[in-house]
Amino acid sequence: MQTLYDSDTYSVTHMLANADTHSLHPSGASKSEQVLTNTSTLMRHGFEIVDKRSGKEVYLDGSWAELFQKHIQAWQVNTPTQEEVEDTLEQYAELAQNPVVVH
Repeated sequence: MQTLYDSDTYSVTHMLANADTHSLHPSGASKSEQVLTNTSTLMRHGFEIVDKRSGKEVYLDGSWAELFQKHIQAWQVNTPTQEEVEDTLEQYAELAQNPVVVH
């Protein structure tokens, strides 16, 4: 988990994919055991966007995460202003339905 952006209005956290499954096996595990385990684990990542004004969050995964990743890559090439970043986050925040709950 890595915080990518944090302002008074929004917070964006990158939820990293599952840990490398090879490191989870004892060195004595057979290749067939490793293959079986590797194919049963989906390597996914996503982004959590919290709208601090509304107290709601949205989790982007799959194609939504890929689209958001393209925004991040574009921002790395051409550094946006804070207003441009927040305008983009506002569009995604419209999808937010889940209230932020502290565990």
